[in-house]
Amino acid sequence: MEFKNPSQELERFRGRLTVAGGFVLLCFTMLLTRFVWLQIAQNSYYTTRAEENRISLVPIVPNRGLILDRHGVVLARSYAAYTLEITPSKAKDIEQTIDALGKIIDVQPKDRKRFKKLLDESRNFESLPIRTRLTDAEVAIFTAQRYRFPGVEIKARLFRQYPGGAFASHILGYIGRVTDRDIAKIEEQEQEANYRGTEHFGKSGLEQRYEFALHGTAGFEQVEVDAAGHAVHTLARTAPIAGNNLTLTIDAELQRIAETAFGDRKGALVAIEPATGGLLALVSTPTYDPNLFVDGIDSANWRELNESPDKPMVNRALNGAYPPGSTFKPFMALAALTTGKRRPEQTISDPGSFTFGGHTFRDDKKGGHGSVDMYKSIVQSCDTYYYILANDMGIDNISNFMGQLGLGQRTGIDIEGESEGILPSQAWKKKRFKKPEQQKWYAGETISIGIGQGYNAYTPIQLAQATAVIANKGVMFRPHLVNYITDTVTGERTKIEPTPLRTLDLKPEHLEVIKNAMIGVNKEGTGARAFAGASYVSAGKTGTAQVYSLKGSEYKAHAVKQELRDHALFIVFAPADEPKIAMAILVENGGFGAAAAAPIARLVLDYYLLGKRPPGPAQPDEAASDDSP
Repeated sequence: MEFKNPSQELERFRGRLTVAGGFVLLCFTMLLTRFVWLQIAQNSYYTTRAEENRISLVPIVPNRGLILDRHGVVLARSYAAYTLEITPSKAKDIEQTIDALGKIIDVQPKDRKRFKKLLDESRNFESLPIRTRLTDAEVAIFTAQRYRFPGVEIKARLFRQYPGGAFASHILGYIGRVTDRDIAKIEEQEQEANYRGTEHFGKSGLEQRYEFALHGTAGFEQVEVDAAGHAVHTLARTAPIAGNNLTLTIDAELQRIAETAFGDRKGALVAIEPATGGLLALVSTPTYDPNLFVDGIDSANWRELNESPDKPMVNRALNGAYPPGSTFKPFMALAALTTGKRRPEQTISDPGSFTFGGHTFRDDKKGGHGSVDMYKSIVQSCDTYYYILANDMGIDNISNFMGQLGLGQRTGIDIEGESEGILPSQAWKKKRFKKPEQQKWYAGETISIGIGQGYNAYTPIQLAQATAVIANKGVMFRPHLVNYITDTVTGERTKIEPTPLRTLDLKPEHLEVIKNAMIGVNKEGTGARAFAGASYVSAGKTGTAQVYSLKGSEYKAHAVKQELRDHALFIVFAPADEPKIAMAILVENGGFGAAAAAPIARLVLDYYLLGKRPPGPAQPDEAASDDSP
């Protein structure tokens, strides 16, 4: 029988107790150390984290600045409205959620399509609008049943509004949801913090060009939230600063009259104040309604705009390049005087055609105009005079002079996307074509250049700028739309000073010759019918530009498809002695400039100079042509 040694057992027990006590002490020491670390050493860090969980910084999007005409008429503004939004990551089943919402709130098929489009383009945690601009009754109905719709909430958002609808849309442009390309621009300008919460960005027109001036400065709210992330109350608020307002050089009523004058015809009109370069009107028809883009345009409307053969989204005034036709002749005549190739009294005999290299270039008037000096060549629009002149000058002399007038060059207007047009020359042709046989400039190609045909292709704003140069005695200003920018906080106005680009070396007596001939156009020449009875003196030139080659056949408008008919053009400035306005008008496939474009100019000038309002759209004068008064 074995006996236990009590003292030995006691010693073992004490040993185990010491180890256990040491272990417990170690644990308590570790806990105490961790407690001290968390509560003292890391107190500031975890306090901040706790506050961040309790307090949320909510960005407040600023009110976008106004766009106004020169008289203060509001062309674009913003307003607040309630939006019903779904956060995809928080909604259990999006389709079921939308179906259930549709039973208490009116959700149209177009709303569903727009939401699906936004869903495809957006991140899962962003809230997306399923309905915008809710009524007070709809807000009350949803609020009462909000518990049924996790991930759905009502937000107050700012919306852009264009009160005139399609009016002046190519000037104003439109805004749309922020894309990756827009984010790149924001980052380039180091404006990321200022655009937190912003969902829209300028896409075209002035909305795009002056985006960072119009946007404003974002504010924020410190909001205490509960465990579910819902706001309990606001702790602090920094108010946003509204964007700057743009006041334009545009006269809204003049713009409206000009747009109305086109009726349902396609075309463009540019009216410039010669002494400043400020645009009084800029028309491109057909137009589009920028309000369609505010909520995110639906596929049906986008398809209609994008696929329309009339191309309403194209700004014809800046992007359309057209042959100038006979409106080119005053510039050719001025080039001839400046280079010494012609004297005003020098005459040619016009038999009705000019033959060069075995090819006959015909005048519009059968039998010709007889003896023609420079005045008569412009007043009666004699093609033969300019066939011969172009041959005598040569393509590079023509190109060099026209380049000084700004033809074939971007004007630098404060809207993005302007086209350059085509100013033909030997160098241009070498650059334009790849094959050596295509690169050579043939003397015969110069002939049609003289009457504004051939490779010539200029934008309406370039023609208006060149006309303004003649009106302003050789001084060229950069065309611009914004007159001044107003700071909404201080009220301080920043004037957009007129920018003189250059002064051409033109003799006053030469300019007087061209001006008098252009006055003759509207008194006794091709523009006389449109300006009969006018109480002011204007200087103009009609033009008709071929869309396709007749190949020697006689042109008959009624026998040609609409899209193949000639373009009608007209340039004008008035009053002739102290010009306040210079214009270029284009009516696509309109036929004769005297019949389609000049009557539009008359309506616009009557209002701007006399305050006379037209009874309706300008009607084409079927009897008028560009080769007879």
